[in-house]
Amino acid sequence: MDIAERIASLATKIEQQKAAIETEEATKNAFIMPFIAHVLGYDVFNPDEVVPEFTADIGTKKGEKIDYAIVKDGEVQILIEAKPVGAPLTLNHASQLFRYFAVANARIAILTNGQRYHFFTDLDRPNRMDDTPFLQLDLLELDESLIPEVQKLTKETFDVDSVVSAAEELKYIGALKRALAAQFRDADDEWIKNLTGRVYEGSFTQKVREQFRGLVAKAMQQFLADQVNDRIKAALGGKVYATAGSTDLTAEAPVEASLDAAEPGSDRGLETTLEEIEAFQIVRAIACSEVPPVRIVQRDTKSYMGVLLDDNNRKPIARLHFNRGQKYLGLFDESKAETRHPIESLDQIYDHADHLRKTVHYYE
Repeated sequence: MDIAERIASLATKIEQQKAAIETEEATKNAFIMPFIAHVLGYDVFNPDEVVPEFTADIGTKKGEKIDYAIVKDGEVQILIEAKPVGAPLTLNHASQLFRYFAVANARIAILTNGQRYHFFTDLDRPNRMDDTPFLQLDLLELDESLIPEVQKLTKETFDVDSVVSAAEELKYIGALKRALAAQFRDADDEWIKNLTGRVYEGSFTQKVREQFRGLVAKAMQQFLADQVNDRIKAALGGKVYATAGSTDLTAEAPVEASLDAAEPGSDRGLETTLEEIEAFQIVRAIACSEVPPVRIVQRDTKSYMGVLLDDNNRKPIARLHFNRGQKYLGLFDESKAETRHPIESLDQIYDHADHLRKTVHYYE
């Protein structure tokens, strides 16, 4: 089992047990020790590898303990401070990490609540832990691009120098991605003004601001859809589908049409993710062998994204339950009864291609 599979297994456990965990000690036993043991590969019962309740006197501070110290080649390399699952991870919760970081000569400090992991080093000042983590990992909303960086901290391939050398880039790329994600969710006035100034030559009045607020949101949604479509087209060899009429239609147009209805403010409680759009495109790529792709549309709700034939709720093809850590693909039988199938990656949707094609014919 590789590290991605080990992380996915632990994420499933967190999803299933999180509600029952109420204390820090329970969080350590249920989630943090398995992360150290099964994800990072250290023996939590060997004090030469993992030291629980690690103690180092610091000035007038005597007998303070930090939850775990990971030892490699006889030296403390990683310090871990634990908090209860669901607790916020702020600098106020990292005071012991700050104090121990220099004394223990560790290069990596981790603040975690079992689900989320914040990784720190000393980019700003040597031997002083930074105020900002260089890497943030959420096991229930995993950014798979970060897995290779976690791999470098495992017992098998421990390479702290490589992690530290890449930390600055990781820190700023992560911050930029979060900033971009925030703008895609709800663009602020400065972002709207900046983009508007690149395409509009008139004065940026309040009326123009409100006009372009909707246009910017719509353009960003369609931009995401275009990126997904490019990936789908590449996977399908650039295939172009024909609609029932005389007009040739590439994969882009139906997505743009479906997004036209998603005017900002019409569904304030909804957040359509890139992953949902990509999954919808996969379902449509499968089902369009049976009907023209323009007939296959998505309709998002607060709990799932529905894939419908003819934009008709009475003709469900599939449901994408992606709003929790474990993703499910909902499939229907002839009586429209839904069965949920757990999936770990979007590629697994192709495993159900025959069922999806058969479902389309229920309504034909």
